[in-house]
Amino acid sequence: MAGTALASAAPSYSRILGASDRVRVAICGVRGRGHDHIRGFSRVPNAEIAALCDVDENVLNQRLANVEKLGLPKPKSYVDVRKVLEDKDIDAISIATPNHWHSLMAIWACQAGKDVYVEKPCSHNWFEGRQLVRAVKKYNRICQHGSQSRSNPGMIEAVRHLSDGTIGNVYLARALCYKWRPSIGHAPEEPVPAGVHYDLWTGPAPLKPFTRNRFHYNWHWIWDTGNGEVGNQAIHEIDIARWGLGVGFPVHVSAMGGHFMFQDDQETPNTLHATFCFEGGGKRKMMELEVRHWITNHEAEIGTGAYGAGGVPAAGLNVAANNANKKNDDKQQSLGPKDAKTNTIGNIFYGSNGYLAADGYDSYKTWITDQAEPGPSGKGSGDHYANFVDCVRSRRAEDIHSPIEEAHISTTLVHLANASYRLGRALRFDPEKECVIEDEEANRMLRGSYRAPYVVPEEV
Repeated sequence: MAGTALASAAPSYSRILGASDRVRVAICGVRGRGHDHIRGFSRVPNAEIAALCDVDENVLNQRLANVEKLGLPKPKSYVDVRKVLEDKDIDAISIATPNHWHSLMAIWACQAGKDVYVEKPCSHNWFEGRQLVRAVKKYNRICQHGSQSRSNPGMIEAVRHLSDGTIGNVYLARALCYKWRPSIGHAPEEPVPAGVHYDLWTGPAPLKPFTRNRFHYNWHWIWDTGNGEVGNQAIHEIDIARWGLGVGFPVHVSAMGGHFMFQDDQETPNTLHATFCFEGGGKRKMMELEVRHWITNHEAEIGTGAYGAGGVPAAGLNVAANNANKKNDDKQQSLGPKDAKTNTIGNIFYGSNGYLAADGYDSYKTWITDQAEPGPSGKGSGDHYANFVDCVRSRRAEDIHSPIEEAHISTTLVHLANASYRLGRALRFDPEKECVIEDEEANRMLRGSYRAPYVVPEEV
């Protein structure tokens, strides 16, 4: 009903932007990654943080104070995103909520005539991702996905080397996500904290008793609300791998893993290996995804700092950084203890004449010929938020660096890997029909379910 009401009134919500107008953005979900959105949009000259929305009033009030400390006008504040979408002064919303809200909130925004910046992964299941693609097209909205690597000149240059033959014919990509993650322990059921609108936070998911491990950040490791590390960190590496390979949907997916070492409340696997096979243009290509949560080694110098300043420590404990994190709960929760232990986050591409490795989102190195001689390398960061704002002002959807159509394909790989893991079998996928072949149980899992009235509609 909410979606229908928003859709019917959509024309009245769209302001006509002039050349001198600023894009008025409402940031939805402001605790962890949303705090980064505040800082990011605050630096874009043609953007105005017009509103903040969060179901935890404690976090909301803290962020309102943070905005004022930046020397910016105090934005409006909302608890319910539907009230944001009724505000005619809002041009766009930026979504950094838990995963299970991403697509529904974005679809509602499209129906209300708002443009959308939506964090990764763009969907909690395949079905709603497809519906979001349809909504963006139907309502002619600008939509940016939070795959910021696609705005970084360093990564753009790396992908160009992959397509121009620097390392020969590229046939294999590896997406590496070795990120130190401690146990989340066990959290008892307890009363909902004051100021938290828990029913609204739960939204489309089944309403279950409140625990700390179903709430802030740890929702990532609960199937009802998150997609595990594959949809948290590894979606970045999956997107880069697919981009570099130049492929779309896979035809075959197989995943195996488990929840090792810890006995805690985490439902999703903390170790997972998945393989994806692609066909097209008479060529077969392959992607390997590796997620690991504990002690690891580096590969291709990824994570050692060898690609330039800003790398994580090569080994051991960075005491100063760890102590700083203890003083900043949001940074600790949004990034995890990345500065306390070594990580290996990146990609490796293999070709007939060498290999290329990407460290994080903005730097790369190559080794060419069968002697693995040093080849081209580079590093460079861009501004993903500015790209979004520029496109909202110009209405040139073709200039968006991470369009929702590409985001949906990469995020579908997340869902296929998780489905293969949970079902314990390989999946054959039809790229044209976007469905698993002869496996209705898998297709039902990719479809998801919703709690009324927070329902992704069959017709957007």
